Amino acid sequence: MNSGSQYDVAIIGAGLSGLAAGIRLAHFGKRVCIFERHNAVGGLNSFYSLGGRKYDVGLHALTNFVPAGVKGTPLGKILRQLRIDRDELALSPQKGSRVAFGPGGESVLRFTNDFALLESEVASKFPSQAEGFRRIAAFVRDMPLSGGAAGPSARAYIRGCIGDPVLEDMMLCPLMFYGSAREDDMDLSQFAIMFRALYLEGFARPLEGVRVIMRVILEKYREAGGERRMKCGVRSIVAREGRAAALVLDTGEEIRADHVLSSIGADETQALLGARPRAARTLGYVETISVLDRAPAALGWGDDTIVFFNDSERFTYRDPAEQVDTRSGIICFPNNFDYGPGRGLAEGFFRVTCLAHYESWKGLTEAAYAAGKARWFGEIQESAMRFLPRLEAADALARATVATDMFTPTTVEKFTGHFRGAIYGSPEKNPDGRTALSNLYLCGTDQGMLGIVGSMLSGISMANRHILQAPAAAA
Repeated sequence: MNSGSQYDVAIIGAGLSGLAAGIRLAHFGKRVCIFERHNAVGGLNSFYSLGGRKYDVGLHALTNFVPAGVKGTPLGKILRQLRIDRDELALSPQKGSRVAFGPGGESVLRFTNDFALLESEVASKFPSQAEGFRRIAAFVRDMPLSGGAAGPSARAYIRGCIGDPVLEDMMLCPLMFYGSAREDDMDLSQFAIMFRALYLEGFARPLEGVRVIMRVILEKYREAGGERRMKCGVRSIVAREGRAAALVLDTGEEIRADHVLSSIGADETQALLGARPRAARTLGYVETISVLDRAPAALGWGDDTIVFFNDSERFTYRDPAEQVDTRSGIICFPNNFDYGPGRGLAEGFFRVTCLAHYESWKGLTEAAYAAGKARWFGEIQESAMRFLPRLEAADALARATVATDMFTPTTVEKFTGHFRGAIYGSPEKNPDGRTALSNLYLCGTDQGMLGIVGSMLSGISMANRHILQAPAAAA
C-alpha cells in the first residue's frame, strides 16, 4: 500500500519490534508506514515453506509466559498496549525443560513455568547455594522491565551470591543461548531480563507456531490503519542539520517522515547513514531440523520441551574456532507443549542449535557449503543425542526422519540483512534507542530487549518514549 511519501513515522523493518511500534503509533492517530526489503514479515521470528511444510525460523518458544490473570508482566503489557486478546495467541505452556551438563548429561536441573520446581532442584542438588539462588531471584524480581546500558558483569554478580561454578554455568547456559550477544558473560541487566523471561515466567507456544503470532500482529496493524510496503527496502538515510531528513528506497524514491524508527539493528542503521560497520565480534548459530514420522516421545525421548546441554567441565559461550561448536547447544521438541486433549502437531520435530563461526561459512563455494552442512548436520545431532534417552536401534532416528533442513549464519544474513548473521546483534546495547540524529531511534535487538515478547515490548516502549510522549516541539 502506498498513499503518499510523507508520514508522521517511517519504520525500517517489519520485524516484531517494528510492527508493534507501528500498531501503538497508529492507535494514536499517527500516519505510519513500515518499509521491508523482504517478502515476509517477522525478521528473526518468521517462517518459511519448504517441501510443502512450514518451518518456524526463530521460535523455539515464546518466553515470558504467565497464566491468565497475573499482573505486571511483560506479556500483559504488550497484550494491553497492542489491544490483543490473550486467547488470540492461543498459547500452550511447556511440559518441562532441563539443563543437562556433563559428557552424558549427568548433572541436571529441571524447570517448568512454575519457578518453585527450579528452586527445589537447586536446593536439592546444590544445597549450600540455595540461599544465594533465592537472593538472585529476589534481585531480578525487583529489577525494572526495560533493558539497561552496558554495565556490571552478570558473572561477577552471581559469584557474589553463589560459590559453585557448575551452578553458575548451568544457570547462565539457557540465558546466554536465548539472549546474550556477549562472549562468556552477560550484562547484569540482560541477565535479569532473561532470568525473568525463562525462569520466573516461562515458555509457551501456539500449536501452529509463530504464524499465529504474525497473523494476529499483522491484523492489528491493518485494523489500526498502518501502511506496509514489502519488497521495498531502505537504501540510505539522508541526514541534514542533525535530523533524518529523508529515506531513499531501493527504487530511488524518497520518503519523508517526522520520525524514523529503525528495527534492523544499530550497525545496519549506521550503514544506511554511510558509516562503516564496526568490527564487533558478534555470535552466530547453526540449527538442524529433522521432521519425523512420529512424535519424539514415540521414539523414547520423553516429554522434554527444551534441553540446554554442555559436555565440558566449564560452559564456553564464544565465537568458535571452527565452523561449529558441538560441545553445547539447545535441543527443542515443538511437540512437547501442553496443547490440550486430542491436539498436537501432525509430525514430529527435532531441532538442535549450536554456536557457529560466521567467517568459516562465508564465501564458500556452493559445493564446499553443501559439504559443510552435510558434515555438521550429523555431528550436531550426534552430540545432542548424548543428552537424550538412548534409542532402541542405532538407525531409529534415520528411519523416522522424513525431511531435514539446516540454517547457518550466512542463511540468517541473507534473509534478514543482519551483519554476520547475528541473532542477538551487537554486544553493545542502546537501551535508550537514541542516535546521533534527533528524530531517528532504534528498537529491537540492539535496543536490548530480546525474544518475541521483548521485541514487541521494545517497539512499544520506543514509540511511547520518543514519539507519543515527546513534547510537540521535539517533532
